Amino acid sequence: MRIIGIDLSGPRNHKDTVLTIFNQKGNHLQLVKWANNLSDQDILKEIFEQSQLDEVVIGIDAPLSYEDGGEDRKSDRELRKFIVNLGMRSGSIMPPTLNRMVYLTLRGIKLSREIENLNSVYPISLVEVHPGAIIGSRLSKQNIEYVLAYKQEQSARSYIRNWLSEQGLTQLPIEIEVESHSIDACAAALGAWHWKAPSYSAKWIFPACPPLHPYDYCC
Repeated sequence: MRIIGIDLSGPRNHKDTVLTIFNQKGNHLQLVKWANNLSDQDILKEIFEQSQLDEVVIGIDAPLSYEDGGEDRKSDRELRKFIVNLGMRSGSIMPPTLNRMVYLTLRGIKLSREIENLNSVYPISLVEVHPGAIIGSRLSKQNIEYVLAYKQEQSARSYIRNWLSEQGLTQLPIEIEVESHSIDACAAALGAWHWKAPSYSAKWIFPACPPLHPYDYCC
């Protein structure tokens, strides 16, 4: 099984869009590719190529639906409660139709539907993820400050890179620590893996509610 984690940015911000590809090896995920500065076509090409080799599971850090009428989805409200109970800040969960989120939401919705239309040999499954919540829900209480700081502090990203290795993600280069988008793409893969693999389980999951919300949301 191939696990792909994507930290998506808005459609004009290819630079901060990061994709990681892992190959499941028993109870580990081995990094086989790490790329940034990606267009939609670049992402679709990578997913298509992996889907010719094995089943593909994709965790995308972007809203893949929005609430008709605007504001939060029910899943956003529930995840916000969950992370606050962990000691995280509520502001990291924003409504998909908020001004600063709408272009990311547009790209996430468009890309997810294009992935569904790929002519893949093996199955492709998608889940919406929140990397900060993936990390925070697996850290011990005494280490929660690292998830609060990793967007700003290199030392926190260094800790989380080592921690990701302890969670079974192998071959992570030290360069992953340089900025938070790469950490988020790795965490997105971790969340997608736990969502899909029968020997694991997501720490929090909001089931899909088609047709308006067609994908599970998990951490």
